[in-house]
Amino acid sequence: MTREPAPADYPGCPTTVTDAIASGRALQPVRWGLWGVAGGLAAAFVVGLVVAVALYLANAPVTLQILLGVTAPWLVLAGWPLLTTARRGNGPVIDLGLRLTWGDAGWGALGGLAALLAAGVAASIMQVFVPDLTSAAAEAADELEASGRLAMVVFALLVMVGAPIVEELFFRGLFFGAVRKRGVGAAWTIVITAVVFAGFHLEPVRFLILLPTGLVLGWVRWKTGSTAAAMVTHGLVNAPGAVLLLLGVDGVSP
Repeated sequence: MTREPAPADYPGCPTTVTDAIASGRALQPVRWGLWGVAGGLAAAFVVGLVVAVALYLANAPVTLQILLGVTAPWLVLAGWPLLTTARRGNGPVIDLGLRLTWGDAGWGALGGLAALLAAGVAASIMQVFVPDLTSAAAEAADELEASGRLAMVVFALLVMVGAPIVEELFFRGLFFGAVRKRGVGAAWTIVITAVVFAGFHLEPVRFLILLPTGLVLGWVRWKTGSTAAAMVTHGLVNAPGAVLLLLGVDGVSP
């Protein structure tokens, strides 16, 4: 006899799984995991490198090099979770926790304030050792400034909206779920995903700034069971820096 699915069959599952089971929906066994996460990360790096080299060799305009260089890896970071959950699970909405209630949004906003505070303290400490602390985003904005206002607005939107959606789909969606499926506890899952998230940015000087942000993002995902709530937190973290970049303030690190 086929047993009805239960939340215990989906360790660390987002609230959307619990809701689907409660509504009587027949769920498929989830057939994605850490190997898919590793492949997705590798593919994102390869795609980003290939596009960057191709644009450089083609002597493409700096604006195109920066904007495509930023977004090309996103095709994998966002596309892979959507594709793999659609083909090997119950779809991205259920498997990745793409639900946002008012409560989720509230926790996401609270997480955003906490992450900004934590990152601000970490940045203040780091500046003692690295006085000219900056970020890849700030350096890219400096190069885009000569390209005109439109390029700066597009870049700011990518920072405030694009990055939070794409990175949370992968790190707090697919990666978080894959680690929990392996039986890892919530606390260690938060730590593991935060460390990889911070390292993924390839900015060693800012690792200790990105790490507390990643920890808060993981906590919001665990607390709410919603990856969308983590997107809210991430967007609030990135928003001040992006706005200051638009205002032409130097040295801002979104």
